[in-house]
Amino acid sequence: MITTRFAPSPTGYLHIGNLRAALLNFLVARKSGGRFILRLDDTDPARSKPEYAEAIMEDLRWLGLERDQLETQSSRLERYTALAAKLRESGHLYECFESPVELDLKRKKQLNMGKPPVYDRAALTLSEAEKDALRTERGSYWRFKLNHTRIEWVDGILGPQSIDAASVSDPVLIRADGQVLYTLASVSDDTEMGITDVVRGMDHVTNTATQIQIIEAAGCKVPRFAHHSMLTGPEGEALSKRLGVLSLRDLRAGGVEPMAIISLMARLGTSKPVELQRDMQAIIEGFDLADFGASPTKFDEGDLAPLSARYLHGLEAADVADDLARAGVPDVLREDFWNAIRENVAQRIDIPEWWALCRDGTPPDIAPEDAEFVALALERFPAGPVDETTWQAWTSTLKAETGRKGKALFMPLRKALTGRAHGPDMKRLLPLLQKRPE
Repeated sequence: MITTRFAPSPTGYLHIGNLRAALLNFLVARKSGGRFILRLDDTDPARSKPEYAEAIMEDLRWLGLERDQLETQSSRLERYTALAAKLRESGHLYECFESPVELDLKRKKQLNMGKPPVYDRAALTLSEAEKDALRTERGSYWRFKLNHTRIEWVDGILGPQSIDAASVSDPVLIRADGQVLYTLASVSDDTEMGITDVVRGMDHVTNTATQIQIIEAAGCKVPRFAHHSMLTGPEGEALSKRLGVLSLRDLRAGGVEPMAIISLMARLGTSKPVELQRDMQAIIEGFDLADFGASPTKFDEGDLAPLSARYLHGLEAADVADDLARAGVPDVLREDFWNAIRENVAQRIDIPEWWALCRDGTPPDIAPEDAEFVALALERFPAGPVDETTWQAWTSTLKAETGRKGKALFMPLRKALTGRAHGPDMKRLLPLLQKRPE
């Protein structure tokens, strides 16, 4: 069975960049009838916060990315300790003592000599007596000893990949304070949870190469990897500086519909046009990881507003029943009200404003040159019940009496009744107006 995972750190709110990995892993699993695991990388107690973990789960639910399983890395620390012990015993982990300052000096020296800044494995030359002496002075950390061969895999998006392990520093798996780092924890989790496919950003390609060797050293099966392109701004600029204002909770607060976000992100990075879908099943059916390319992908948050508005325009009154109820629209008027205004609703927060206009009226906007006409129009307003035939009957009478037609006839009336130059079809809106200018 295909099993994927999304493994965010609960150290902040999810942003649009995080969503890309979450969505692609979710779709890979659902397309095949597989399983999708949410795994919280909460091994850093200083930065991981319960409120962020709750926010991550809330955002995923809001978007419809329902998980099959929830895991936390903080509950699996003993599993990481066991894997570390296994790698030490097999000679794949070795103890190091350099301080960050010493490592930085080494890197600068290598760069000045025109060499790649790769760790020189000096710790491997230390005698036991030298290690004992260093342990009394400072803490130690642990690196994985890479086998200096080429690491190769067929990437689900990038195609065949090959990285010379000698060009990469032996990765640190355990810090001096004993904290297990992502690479070791992820290998332990992926192998024990039966992860078959990992989809993540291209910035993880080198990390994938080292993880493949760690997985092999642990005697486990290597999952399939796919690395999606990185998002940029609409002009190709780095998106990373703007991610703070592109959090999913902020987009939600801004009135963006979840299916607008999902529809855009499910096609971004492919040659296929973005198509607004009304449910997740349609997204799943139209998904194919092979459609995604390696080129940087431009994301423009401005694309979300029109998609979101189109989604709302296609909803029925029953779909927005809760919103209509919160706005105070009476049950008997909800369907007529929604059918009248929905083409003019860009966000759900627009609904109360339109109902307030219908319920309470609004100051009229009457140009001086139209004042006499509007006064006459109000005198000629048809007596009796108002329905969808009233607007046509009223304007026909005024046209015959005044000779006005087109915009000169309709616009002054709209502005007098609604205070706006644009809005819903007056034929439908007029019966809903509970107060009209006298």
